[in-house]
Amino acid sequence: MAAQMSDAHRRFLQVLMSHGIMEGSEARKLHRCCCEIHKVYYAHDKLDDFIATINIRLQPLFMQIRKGMSEGDGRAHYALVNLAETEITKMASDYAENELELFRKTMDLIILSENGFACSTDILNLADQLKTKKMKKKEAEQVLKIFVEDKWLSERNGEYTLHTRCIMEMEQYILSIYQDTARKCNICHSLAIQSQVCETCGIAMHLPCVAKYFKAQAEPRCPHCNDFWPHEIPDMSRIESQSSSKRDSRKGLHS
Repeated sequence: MAAQMSDAHRRFLQVLMSHGIMEGSEARKLHRCCCEIHKVYYAHDKLDDFIATINIRLQPLFMQIRKGMSEGDGRAHYALVNLAETEITKMASDYAENELELFRKTMDLIILSENGFACSTDILNLADQLKTKKMKKKEAEQVLKIFVEDKWLSERNGEYTLHTRCIMEMEQYILSIYQDTARKCNICHSLAIQSQVCETCGIAMHLPCVAKYFKAQAEPRCPHCNDFWPHEIPDMSRIESQSSSKRDSRKGLHS
C-alpha cells in the first residue's frame, strides 16, 4: 500500500518547485527538515521512497520529480519536470521567438561539439543570422545570461553547456531530435553531453562515470569492445574539490 501524502511531502514539493532543481545534499537536508517540522517519521536513507510517494500524487498532473546527475562533478540532483508538453513548448511562455531560436541554435552547437560545450563567440555570431528576428550581440549576451539564471545553460570560462536541469527536462526531446548524434552513457544510461567516446565502437561515457569505471584498472579498456581507452582519465577528486570551492564562494556571496 502506498504511503500517504503528508504535510512534510507537500512542504518538500513546494520548496523544490520554488528552486526548480536541487543538489542531492540539499534535497536530503530538506527531507529531514520537512519531516522534523511536521513531526513525521524520518529515515535518512529513504529520500527516494519519500519522493516516490509525491510522484504518485503528481501522476495525474503529468509531473514528476526526477533524479539526475551533474555531468561536471557526478553529484546527484533532483528536479521537478513537466511530462505533458514538449520541452521547447514549455519554454515558449517565458521567452520570445527569437530567444527560443537562439537557444535551439546554441543547443545545436553544444550537442554537435566534441566536448559538449559551445564558446560564446560562436553563439553570439548567430545573433544576426536568426530567421525570426535578428539580435544585436549585446542583446544576445543578455539572453544567454537569462538562460544561465533560469538554469537552461551553464557557463564556464566563456563556454556554455546544457545545465543539469535542462538535460533532465529535455532528455527524451534531445534523443529524438538528435538521433544520429545524441548518445546515452554506457554506464549510467542517461543522456551524455559532456562525455568521452570510444574511437572503436562509438559508445559514450560521462566524465564522472569514466573516472569511477576505470578507477581500479591499471590499463583502461572500453567496457563494450574491450579496446584500449585512449582518453585521459578524469581526476574526479580534483573536480569535486573545485566544485565544492565554487559552491562555498557562492554561499559566501549570498551570506
